[in-house]
Amino acid sequence: MAAISASMVKDLRERTSLGMMECKKALKEADGDIELAIENLRKASGLKASKKAGRTAADGVVSAKVADDNSYAVLVEVNSETDFVARDEGFLAFVNTVVEKAFADKQTDVATLMAGELESARETLVQKIGENINVRRVNLVEGGVIDAYVHSNNRLAAVVQLEGGNAELARDVAMHVVAVNPQVVRPEDMPADIVEKEKEIIKAQPDMEGKPEAIVEKMMGGRIKKFLKEGSLLEQPFVKNPEVTVGKLAEEGGATVTSFTRLEVGEGIEKDETDFAAEVAAQVAASKG
Repeated sequence: MAAISASMVKDLRERTSLGMMECKKALKEADGDIELAIENLRKASGLKASKKAGRTAADGVVSAKVADDNSYAVLVEVNSETDFVARDEGFLAFVNTVVEKAFADKQTDVATLMAGELESARETLVQKIGENINVRRVNLVEGGVIDAYVHSNNRLAAVVQLEGGNAELARDVAMHVVAVNPQVVRPEDMPADIVEKEKEIIKAQPDMEGKPEAIVEKMMGGRIKKFLKEGSLLEQPFVKNPEVTVGKLAEEGGATVTSFTRLEVGEGIEKDETDFAAEVAAQVAASKG
């Protein structure tokens, strides 16, 4: 049985808005697996989809560079251990060098990109700053009309590719992607395994219990349709004008949205977080014992 820390309970509370004891119990039943605990809570209580994890697992920045003719762009993530270093001029200059080389070479393989001078520059910076620095991801988007949006904190960025339209429209849609975080461009793009998992969760919710199969299927159909609509870029109300959907905005601009790429600093990286208050309390208790 995995130990359930105060920070794990706090994380689950932030993501579900449920009470402390309920979150602690769910984590115990899921043996400390937060994602499984959320899934079980959704099945048991009809809890809506959880909020995205509030804390990032690593620091650093994301950066983008778009060609002058808006025909291609690169999107890069470079990690540091702390947000203090992520604001350091030397670190940001290194990030800029990485972006420029990735852009010039149209190179997405990090090992190939870093071979030689860039790796030497990274090692020198690590020695100077005293933190590990890592070029994590490089994305290249090419063809059509492309533009990017990097949020002011340099922790979120997106590149959007259009067929038709113009760079201003692509940038507006990229801003929406950063703000709302859609999963796919259109409902039919949603992976089948994600749809099936959502169906399982919906079927297991309390208000489905005891209902005839035909009613369950009808109710589930409506909820799946809503789930797909909420997760699809073209179906979402445009963040700058909720009166129109992103799909309608693109249509009015004479464009079709081909793809989007969104990067968030540290997503998917696990970083140990020490609960200092709990640690000190444990040490005090141990010394008294």
